[in-house]
Amino acid sequence: MNTLFPIFVKAENLHILIVGGGYVGLEKTTALLANSPNARLTLVAPEIRDEIRELAQQYPKMELIQEPYHALFLADKDLVIVGTNDKDVNRQVQADCKNRRILVNVADTPDLCDFYLSSVVKKGDLKIAISTNGKSPTFAKRFREVLEEILPDSLQETLDNLTAIRNKLKGDFVQKMEKLNEITKVLK
Repeated sequence: MNTLFPIFVKAENLHILIVGGGYVGLEKTTALLANSPNARLTLVAPEIRDEIRELAQQYPKMELIQEPYHALFLADKDLVIVGTNDKDVNRQVQADCKNRRILVNVADTPDLCDFYLSSVVKKGDLKIAISTNGKSPTFAKRFREVLEEILPDSLQETLDNLTAIRNKLKGDFVQKMEKLNEITKVLK
């Protein structure tokens, strides 16, 4: 049973550390910046891919540190994502985060994760996060592709219209919810 509690984090209000400068580090950095381009991000690794360096030039709140991981890099960090090919480093980062009560995700190692990164469908302001409880990121990715294809691009217009309606509604919270439920009943 999937007991995960889904949340959407305002990454631009956090300082996020990514440990790993290879392909996985690139993948996690790209996903983070695609969803939250104003996120404050520090990436640390002894070697950093050129594609990551190019991203850092495009995002002023992204800092690269080309050094091996050390626990000192956790200072003032709110969230950590680990994606190295060194299992010992991955375990050390996870242990250091636990000691500091910092939430951590260790790529491809569900047992070391406090949270999983979801596959995300985006249509304007609509975001749908997909989780397989860490069992199959590939399935989540394929399902995201299906949803992206079947959800119409006009959803943003619908969301904008519903926002305008909500802002004009009179009454208390319950009355507003009842009216919005009536209006959106067509979605069933």
